[in-house]
Amino acid sequence: MKEHRQAKILEIIRRQEVETQEELCDLLNREGFRITQATVSRDIRELKLTKVSLNGGRKKYISLSDMGDEMSDKYSRTFRDSVVSVDMAQNILVLKTVSGMAMAVALAIDTMDCREIVGSIAGDDTVICAVRTVEETEALVRRLSDILRN
Repeated sequence: MKEHRQAKILEIIRRQEVETQEELCDLLNREGFRITQATVSRDIRELKLTKVSLNGGRKKYISLSDMGDEMSDKYSRTFRDSVVSVDMAQNILVLKTVSGMAMAVALAIDTMDCREIVGSIAGDDTVICAVRTVEETEALVRRLSDILRN
C-alpha cells in the first residue's frame, strides 16, 4: 500500500503543481487513498521531495531524483561554498556552515545519498547528523572533507 501511495504521489507532482501537504493529501484522498497529512509528511520525507520556486512567488513539490545533474551540481556547489568545517562526536556528524545556510547544506547532503546517515537536523549555521556507527562517521568525515578540498 505504501509503495503504491508513494508512486501515486510522484505521479501527481509530475503532472500538476502541488504547493502544500494539505493539497497533496486532498488529491490523494480523491484518488481513493484514505490518509492524513501526517502520512503525507512522512512520504514527502521518504521520497526526498523538495519545493522549487515558480514564477509569481508560488512553489511546487518536485522529486530530487527528477532534478538531474544540473541540480546535483548546484547542491555540490552549495555544499562546497557553505560548509565551514566538518567534525564528529562519536557517531554524530557536525557540519558548521556560513550563517543561514544549514538547511541548504542538509538538503545537499540528502542528495548525496549518504546511507550511513539515519537522520539530520539543521539550524542556522549547524547541521547535526546521526550516523549508524563511529566507523561510518569517520569515513563520512573523510568523504565530505574531500568534497570540500575539490
